[in-house]
Amino acid sequence: MPSGVASAPDELVTWPAWKQREAILAGQLAAVELIGAALRRIEQVDPRLHSFVHVAREPPLERARELDAALQRGDEPGPLFGVPVSIKDLYHVAGMPTTAGSLLFRERVAEEDSLYAARLRAAGAVIVGKTNTPEFGVFPRTVNRLGAETLNPWDLERTPGGSSGGAAASVAAGLTPIAVGSDGGGSIRIPAALCGVVGMLPTRGLVPRHGGVGGTVLFSSAGPIAADVRDAATLLQVLAGPFPGDPLALKAAAPDLVGGLDRGVEGLRIRWLASTGVSEPDPRVAFAAEAGVRSLAAAGAIVDDAPVVLDAARWQDGFYDMMSADRYGSVGQALYEDPSARELLSDYGEQAFARGSKVTGAQYSRALQMRYEARDELLRLFETTDLVLSPTTCVVAPKTSEEVSRGPLVAFTNFCNLTGLPAATVPCGLVDGLPVGVQIVGPPLGDALVMRACRAFEQRNPIVRPDLSAPEDQ
Repeated sequence: MPSGVASAPDELVTWPAWKQREAILAGQLAAVELIGAALRRIEQVDPRLHSFVHVAREPPLERARELDAALQRGDEPGPLFGVPVSIKDLYHVAGMPTTAGSLLFRERVAEEDSLYAARLRAAGAVIVGKTNTPEFGVFPRTVNRLGAETLNPWDLERTPGGSSGGAAASVAAGLTPIAVGSDGGGSIRIPAALCGVVGMLPTRGLVPRHGGVGGTVLFSSAGPIAADVRDAATLLQVLAGPFPGDPLALKAAAPDLVGGLDRGVEGLRIRWLASTGVSEPDPRVAFAAEAGVRSLAAAGAIVDDAPVVLDAARWQDGFYDMMSADRYGSVGQALYEDPSARELLSDYGEQAFARGSKVTGAQYSRALQMRYEARDELLRLFETTDLVLSPTTCVVAPKTSEEVSRGPLVAFTNFCNLTGLPAATVPCGLVDGLPVGVQIVGPPLGDALVMRACRAFEQRNPIVRPDLSAPEDQ
């Protein structure tokens, strides 16, 4: 830890971002104190979790000092003023590595900010580091050939999931209150659910694509991970908005995602999604997730007693054909076709690129047709309902010693990416002492509605944190 940093209680780091900002603006806390406390907590806790792959030291402290000086001058503070934040290591932050979890990029340092880093800085946030990801974000556990696997703070023998596992684990452990992740098939929502925090996949195009490695043209989006719904909505508001560099970005200004959070859900029509046909949920997980329906009904929502049964299994091959082909086209081909580069890929990375190399134009065309049919089916569902609730995953966090099974993790998530719908996960309880998430899905541009429902649920079911007081060799 650099010298000359004023001391502040480390528990300040575990406060919500909005509360941290209020304390700084009220003069109760200096930004440099908060950032110093965040860096200390990362140094103390993360050796057990391996959630960060790069932690900056002096630059965040210098940025915090600049913010403190700006506040003294009377400058207008941004919505994340002085708040520590991390960015998943698929996105560029000037002066920090962007390895994308790959040995091939282990020496690369970004020269320019991604749009997300630039918007965070403009909002007054302080970027303290980069969080771990599987290679190119293509695996449901956060493990790669660069270093140790990220572990779940609720149980160090379990995975936080992937591919934004580093971001979710770090937020659950209170290392920063918010983090930027990415989601191409559930990569924000799955680890957020397994780690007991909030995660949001925005409507496709609400957050533009820019300044990253990998991802898919139609399915992937950056989005927020937070331990508080208000924080998640605020971070999404900062990330969202038009950008000419992404032709698929929405052209209109982002809706107000924060101002209506406490409007409640009275009169909203909700339905329960019982099955997608991909993998059936553990009954205990499903029961815990159904608490979302019960809570929203108690808050005045109107529940349709007929559950939705969605046959998403028929879409899986086409979804993965498109995903594999897009990743192969954006980053994989040059690596896969170079024998010296290919031997440095992880096994799962090589397998993903191998699949992408075999997708034909006819297969992609059929998959694209299937995508529009799936989207049309979901849009018809939202003609008669406002929100659809489901388990986020079918299981609690698997052990790292177990073989990875993708189906139980993505069964309720990847149809949202396929169809471009907004979806969030919010913690809804524990099974065997491990967190479970309920997923709330809305219609296109229903992001504010989804966040309102998450907030209504959170008010009745406070989010809890894992106990990290156990010894390192637990």
